[in-house]
Amino acid sequence: MSEPGEMTGRTVLITGGSRGIGAAAVRALHEAGANVFFSFLTGEAEARALCAQLGDRVAAARCDVADHEALPRLVDDCVQRFGSLDVLVNNAAVFDLNPFDGDDYRAWRAGWERTFAVNVFACADLAWLAMRQMRKQGAGRIINVSSRAAHRGELKFADYGASKAALVNLTKSIARSCAADGITAIAVAPGYVDTEMASTDLARDGARIVGEIPLRRVGSAREIGAFIAFLASPIAEYANGATIDLNGASYVR
Repeated sequence: MSEPGEMTGRTVLITGGSRGIGAAAVRALHEAGANVFFSFLTGEAEARALCAQLGDRVAAARCDVADHEALPRLVDDCVQRFGSLDVLVNNAAVFDLNPFDGDDYRAWRAGWERTFAVNVFACADLAWLAMRQMRKQGAGRIINVSSRAAHRGELKFADYGASKAALVNLTKSIARSCAADGITAIAVAPGYVDTEMASTDLARDGARIVGEIPLRRVGSAREIGAFIAFLASPIAEYANGATIDLNGASYVR
């Protein structure tokens, strides 16, 4: 994992950084020495508390990443605050049940549209916008937070799984297309993690979920955040194009 000071002088933009995996990544990257700018949508109290706790090298802005018109300002605010943008972590995501056997077509369509707006289109747009600054600097890294759902197919939330599969492919495309500009891309694919997003599933079906994991526990946000910090560090450059599974061997490819 990243050592204290390893990211000193580097600036990281993280979406969805007020809670869960995002907040854990903010903490880990700050500990490694980075300047961290993160977005939030509903977690204003948590965002303020995190900034107050960590101090001057951390700043936050409210942003609905599904609003493509708001994304250029998010990137610009990050660069204006810290003077650079070295790493983008596309972490913000939405998830809800959307089964094939539902009877509300409007709800089905709305689920797919919102899920892809946040989980795919926002990530692609932010990557494109961040690359403009990264090319000026001569290097950069995109880290996309995908999911185990990208690989195995999902029974009750196919829109979420499909969106995370698209994010894996986006990562590969960036890695192959942009390495000549010094820009690399890596994805992580967590399984179940003890976060607010997973809380309903874990409360309803926790025994079965844990039973599928050889380690007999779900992951922690701290574990995933620390791994993201490692992937943001210079030593991880040669992982360009990789998707790294973090699921306790609950799904092995």
